[in-house]
Amino acid sequence: MEKLFGTDGIRGKANTYPITPEVALQLGKAIAHVFGAGGHGSAKAVLGKDTRLSGYMIETALTSGLVSMGMDVLSVGPMPTPAIAHLTKSMCAACGIMITASHNPSDDNGIKVFDSNGFKLPDSMEEDIERHILGGEINSAHISTSLLGKAYRMDDAVGRYIAFAKASIDNRSLKGVKIVLDCANGAAYKIAPLIFKELGVEVVETGVVPDGFNINENCGATHTEELSEFVRGCGADIGVALDGDADRVIFCDESGSVVNGDRIIGICAMDYKERGRLMNDTVVVTSMSNLGLVEALERSGIKTEFTDVGDRYVIDRMREKGFNIGGEQSGHIIFMDHVTTGDGIITALHLISHMLEKNSPLSELAGFMTEFPQKLTNIQVSAKPPISELPELEQLVSECESRLASSGRVIVRYSGTENKMRILLEARDAALVDEWSAKFAETVSSLIGV
Repeated sequence: MEKLFGTDGIRGKANTYPITPEVALQLGKAIAHVFGAGGHGSAKAVLGKDTRLSGYMIETALTSGLVSMGMDVLSVGPMPTPAIAHLTKSMCAACGIMITASHNPSDDNGIKVFDSNGFKLPDSMEEDIERHILGGEINSAHISTSLLGKAYRMDDAVGRYIAFAKASIDNRSLKGVKIVLDCANGAAYKIAPLIFKELGVEVVETGVVPDGFNINENCGATHTEELSEFVRGCGADIGVALDGDADRVIFCDESGSVVNGDRIIGICAMDYKERGRLMNDTVVVTSMSNLGLVEALERSGIKTEFTDVGDRYVIDRMREKGFNIGGEQSGHIIFMDHVTTGDGIITALHLISHMLEKNSPLSELAGFMTEFPQKLTNIQVSAKPPISELPELEQLVSECESRLASSGRVIVRYSGTENKMRILLEARDAALVDEWSAKFAETVSSLIGV
């Protein structure tokens, strides 16, 4: 069966299948049907977006589909993805919908869906929605004029999320800290500076002038070069780089050195452990996390559980076993005591608060681990055949694993959101990492490269 949903919703090039107004219309109808809408007042959806120009097109089509099936829509405009998850739960909505392609370029767009508790949908529900869309047009004739849904603008959404985010650190004053805040010209361009300023932070803003096309363009969590320079240039204590929908964050310390998700997970886990708040003394990370993190956490008496790549898998494991801290090296950090998905703003608030409590610079806190040399190679591919159908690649994986033995690892996988194969090499010996990364790049390019 054809798939619409990937590892993080539906995503692709805007105005090209499946990110078209036609599919968005049917998706709106399917969501309303699956979530039990039956007329005005029966169910509502919270609908947000990032700053891409194509968001207007998708928003209008989705809204039409939802109201045609009798579901009310609370539209909040540009807002972070975690804000949509929070508002969905706090407004007792049937679901939340976020129009975003996260860290992707502005030509792309996507749609993420949350359930009534603010969690991403399970595979079974996504498959149900897909069946309704791909099986043909959903008939809405049973929704008479009097039962059509209504669309509202939720004017106080910004204030609601600001209060929620600040409450996650008990509204503690962060006065005395100077940050450079890069909002990636994305969904948090307006709300993130407000939150930090209200808590007394001195904020130097960048990436806060979206024009519909410059989201993630040489800025944000995937492009921290300028952030590092800004931090050094203005003498800031920390740099905070959000991505396009602000569900992930990467930091720079006071010297401009990048501090990724692994180090933030470790800092927060050890803080929770020290205060007796780390559930089962365990954190959840993906297979992309550095083995140096595992070694450092073990020394602190903290266990590590691994999942497949994708914050949804981290969250599923956390919910299943009751863990309260997890995340990804890429900057999705989940504080399950407070949020239901990765939240870049709340992660930054917790980290800055911890810096103040310890009276320590970020460089000192982040120095708890020594990373294994690691290299992630992204190769554009023309197709995504199962790796089991590529015997040359399977043979190379086997040879590499034998060579690295217990001193490293190789992970070969396709991106869930782009036509790319990602190859992660990690070993104590940097020369081995470079050698085998080159071998894999050559092999993959010759087999399925563009």
